[in-house]
Amino acid sequence: MSKNINIKKIVISVAVILLLVILDQFTKALAQSALQYKENLVLIPGVLELTYLENTGAAFSFMATKGIFQIIMTIITPIVLLLVLYYLIRSFQFDDQKRYKWLQIVMVFLFAGALGNYIDRILNHYVIDFIYFSLINFPVFNVADIYVTCTVILLFVLLLFYYKEDELSRFFHLGKK
Repeated sequence: MSKNINIKKIVISVAVILLLVILDQFTKALAQSALQYKENLVLIPGVLELTYLENTGAAFSFMATKGIFQIIMTIITPIVLLLVLYYLIRSFQFDDQKRYKWLQIVMVFLFAGALGNYIDRILNHYVIDFIYFSLINFPVFNVADIYVTCTVILLFVLLLFYYKEDELSRFFHLGKK
């Protein structure tokens, strides 16, 4: 591992995170202004609708009625954000950074998704969800949820099929460096 941190890549990552969070917050504000107190907007009948939902729980309204859960999420999310940020910065210290580019992409999108929903939790005490796949009665979600869900799936694929055990151990400080 090199002692030099690639500042250019960190700046690009921060810029991408900011753009992703702005996109998430913009879509939520648009959904609130266009959909709150209104009927669902059917985009594809029987398949895709836009609706307005104030989600006080976690993903897919899990534990939405538990007041203590909001407090737990308010405490846990910054810890997760700091861990993701730590590993993102750490990934820019490796001499073979290209090998870790997929993990860097995952961490950028994961950070942006978690931050986007955290902003809602802090400002509103709920997360604005508005995308609904009525075809399969999928829970209502938002753009930040897409970032998190897709990157977690990609992360599992990377961990299972792309990275070798020694690369992961080195990356996550799990033994040899």
